[in-house]
Amino acid sequence: MLPGKKYKPEDLLAILRKRIWWVLVPFAFVAAGTAAVARKLPDRYYSESLVRVVPQQVPEEFVKSTLTTRLDDRLQAMSAQILSRTRLERVIEDFNLYPDERRKGIMEDVIQQMRDDVSIKIQKGDVFSVGYTGSNPRTVQKVAQTLTEFFISDSTQDRTNLAEGTNQFLEAQLEDARHRLVDQENKLKDYRMRYSGQLPTQLESNLQAQANTQMQIHANTDAMNRDQERRLMLESQAKELDAVASSDSQAPPPVVASTGDAVQGGSAAQQLEIAKAYLAGLQKRFKDDHPDVRQWKKIVADLQVKADAEALQRPVSAEAVPQSPVEAARQKKLRDLRDQITQIDRQIAAAQAEVKRLRAINDDLQQRIDAVPARESELTELTRDYATLSKTYDELLARHEESKIAANLELRQYGERFKTLDSARIPEKPNSPNRPLINLGGMAAGLAIGLGLVALLEYRDRSFKTDDEIVSLLALPVLAVVPVMESTDERHRTRRRKLLWGIGLGGAVAGCFAILIYTFVR
Repeated sequence: MLPGKKYKPEDLLAILRKRIWWVLVPFAFVAAGTAAVARKLPDRYYSESLVRVVPQQVPEEFVKSTLTTRLDDRLQAMSAQILSRTRLERVIEDFNLYPDERRKGIMEDVIQQMRDDVSIKIQKGDVFSVGYTGSNPRTVQKVAQTLTEFFISDSTQDRTNLAEGTNQFLEAQLEDARHRLVDQENKLKDYRMRYSGQLPTQLESNLQAQANTQMQIHANTDAMNRDQERRLMLESQAKELDAVASSDSQAPPPVVASTGDAVQGGSAAQQLEIAKAYLAGLQKRFKDDHPDVRQWKKIVADLQVKADAEALQRPVSAEAVPQSPVEAARQKKLRDLRDQITQIDRQIAAAQAEVKRLRAINDDLQQRIDAVPARESELTELTRDYATLSKTYDELLARHEESKIAANLELRQYGERFKTLDSARIPEKPNSPNRPLINLGGMAAGLAIGLGLVALLEYRDRSFKTDDEIVSLLALPVLAVVPVMESTDERHRTRRRKLLWGIGLGGAVAGCFAILIYTFVR
């Protein structure tokens, strides 16, 4: 091609007319060769089944499904299971697939070829197809139907196994949660028994019991004080009766001097009793450091000495002196007073014991009340753990019941399942190869090769064809044009050669076109 040369449409047509055989020959031979090769390619048949995913028949508001994965994810997982070597090897042996490949190659390559021939596609929504491509129409139909049955049976089995597995897992978790909950309940029970009375829930009752105990302590203390006062009064009366004893000789009773500094009349013992009674009266009115109290204490001490000396001088075997009625009445009253004093002493002792017991109870209640904050913290931790375990147990129990219902749903075939819409049929015509498309591709390739050769020849041609090319490209004037000088024989030989080439190439091209037309017709 000359540098800077520009081609017009008429130039391109001229080139194409000049080099037409360079286009027709590659086109015809490549198209015919492609048609011959496509004719020899083996027929491949395709059969498929349409399967629909039928949702569970019981509304999910009542029974929730245990399977929540998407259809494409499930198909991918099931495809890996069905297209495994174990499954495909059994199918290949059952239907005697790929006999030549099995004789010449290894099983792994055969299985991979079958995987390439199996087609699993999601059509729309909840419908998917399972197809197989092979050389025998009837075998293709049987293999496609077998693979479809694999999907349906595996889906049902997987759902049943999943429901059962979920149920067993939840049952194991529920049993473990129950054991932990029972252990926590036993801990709470032991804690409540160990610290009974110190629990926060018993605080109000402890405070009420403490208040009642303190009231009883005050009541018993008041009663004991009253009994002590009454005893003092009865003891004083008894002392006065002892001091007023009458003798058989009707001796005048001893009296206290008006000045209060001496006791006159009677025996030393009688004077001692009168002095003690008088001193007791003074002690009720005055303190121990009062002058009269100190004086009468000294008088009582002196009379005690005299009474002891008088008792030593009294004969032991003295005859009993008959008592007078007055003395008998005095003695009876004195015994009554002493009996009352003894009774009061017993009451005071019982009151003291009761006060001691109540104070011990009060101290115990106070210890329980003081221990409530610590017990509350410990019990809060135990109760929190128990509440967590109880909530977990309730949730697991509810899920376990739902899982049992879902498992029964799957066992009774009420759950989601695969249903065949269109079973695999025996294909009536091959699915591949697409010979018309292959032939068109060969024709396009042949035409492209021919045009490429023409472009290559034109690119390598650097000769001038007309004087206009010389003027336009070299900018030189053309003075004369010398035509090609040929003799008559040379022209005849050239024509015969062109004619023979035309006849030969035309025949070859015609034969190729005949082959191509025959292929299209068949």
